[in-house]
Amino acid sequence: MTGLATRHPLGRAGEEFLTWLAVEQGRSRHTLAAYRRDLAAYERFLAETGRGVEDADLAAVEEHLARRRASGTGPASLARALAALRGLHRFCVEEGVTTRDPTAEVTAGPLPVRLPKALSEEQVTDLVESVGGDDPLSRRDRAVLEVLYGTGVRVSELAGMSLPDLGSETGLLRVLGKGDKERMVPLGRQAAGALDRWLAPGGRPELAPARWARRGDAEAVFLNRRGGRLTRQGIWLVMKKRARAVGLEDLVHPHVLRHSCATHMLAHGADIRVVQELLGHVSIATTQAYTKVGSEHLRRVYERAHPRARPASGQ
Repeated sequence: MTGLATRHPLGRAGEEFLTWLAVEQGRSRHTLAAYRRDLAAYERFLAETGRGVEDADLAAVEEHLARRRASGTGPASLARALAALRGLHRFCVEEGVTTRDPTAEVTAGPLPVRLPKALSEEQVTDLVESVGGDDPLSRRDRAVLEVLYGTGVRVSELAGMSLPDLGSETGLLRVLGKGDKERMVPLGRQAAGALDRWLAPGGRPELAPARWARRGDAEAVFLNRRGGRLTRQGIWLVMKKRARAVGLEDLVHPHVLRHSCATHMLAHGADIRVVQELLGHVSIATTQAYTKVGSEHLRRVYERAHPRARPASGQ
C-alpha cells in the first residue's frame, strides 16, 4: 500500500481504516486502492468546505455524492464510494474518534454480495507444508498457518491469543472474538502438533527476551523476532512470505485460511451451525455465504467432468 499512500495520502482516520480493512477484513489490493481514491476525493471536498472527517454531517455526505454523480460517476462507482464513506464513519464511531455516523441516514441500493475467496485443499497443503524448517521462525510460521486453517480464527484473534488460552488437557482453544465474545474451538491434531513444536525448547523460548518490553508480551502465544507479541500486521507478513514461496501470493489475503477452513468443512459435510459456532458468526446468514462458494465449485467441477455438461465442439 506504500505506492497508493504516496499518490492518495489520507488523514489518520482514513489510513487506520484502510489498514483495518486490509488486516481484519482481508480486502484485496484493488478494493483498497479504489477505497483510497474515494476517500481522498471525500477528504478534499471536506477540506474545501473547511471541515474534516470528524466534522462531516449528513448534508456534507449528500453534497459530496451529488457532486460525484453530476461529474459522471456511474451507479456502481457511486455505490462503492458510499460504501467507503459508510465504512470510514462507522470505523470512526467504533474507535471513538466521533460520536455520530453521518452516513446512517443516506439511502442507496444494495451492494453486490462478495463471496469469500478460499484456497483449494491442495493449495492449503502446499502453503502449510512448505514451512518445514526447525529454526524458531519456521516453527512459529508453521504453527501460525496450521492454527489459522485448523481453527478458522481471525488474524486479530490469533494475534491476541495468550498462553492461558491453550487448553492442553481439553484440546480446546479459548478465543476472544468481536465484541469480547468468548468461544471455545477444537484444536486439531496438526495444529496442536505445530503449536507443541513452537512452544518446545528451540521454538518460542529462543525468541523470548531476558526482559519483556511490554505488559502482556510474556503471555503472548506468538512472538516476533524481537520478543514482542506478533501483531496482526506481522501475521499478514508471515502469510505473504510463505505464500510467495509457493506461488500463491496473488491468492492469499489475511482471512483466506479462515475462509478455506469453513469452505472445506462444509464441503465435507459439516453442519452449518457447527461452522457458525466455530467461526464466531453472530448470524448464520454470514456462514451461509460459504455454502454458495461450495455450490459454485460443485457446478464448475460438474461442467468440467460430466460428458453431457460440456459444450459441444464448435459451439
